[in-house]
Amino acid sequence: MDKALLIREAKQGSAAAQKLLYDHWSGRMHVLCRRYVKVAEDAEEIMLDGFYKFYKTIHRFHYNGEAALHEWLKRIMINECLMYLRRKKSFTMIPETDIADMGIEEAALNNLSASEIFNLIVQLPVGYRTVFNLHVVEGMDHREIAKLLGISEGTSKSQLSRAKTLLQKMIVSNETIYGRQSNG
Repeated sequence: MDKALLIREAKQGSAAAQKLLYDHWSGRMHVLCRRYVKVAEDAEEIMLDGFYKFYKTIHRFHYNGEAALHEWLKRIMINECLMYLRRKKSFTMIPETDIADMGIEEAALNNLSASEIFNLIVQLPVGYRTVFNLHVVEGMDHREIAKLLGISEGTSKSQLSRAKTLLQKMIVSNETIYGRQSNG
């Protein structure tokens, strides 16, 4: 499938080209939205809104390869997720608490599938999950995250630290459950 041609046709309003682009990218974009939004139906609605915005602004997009298209779509979807979280007033930072850092054994990670790790991330509180996704998955630095979310860099760093600690606890908890299942 020639993506440059599809983009040109989509810019001209071709519904067939838009559908092909949607079919190609919707699975990945839905997973991206699910990392930020816990409820699958909400994530799907956000993804659809994101594609609507993509097609509405496609005239500004200059195709420079599939990576550029992926980045453009990803940016739209992340912004849509963050707007949704703000609208729902569900985007709150967890207050300071003392969470002891704990190490996890590599074996605990080896026993988890990518799907199980994804499900653990989705269970994080919204603030933790959002900062975790923006920093670890999207590769943003704390200055970018702070600006994007309207928080301080220190808050971004502490939310990330707490997210990692909570994930460690959840992984250890899952390891205990899996260990019991395999032994019994």
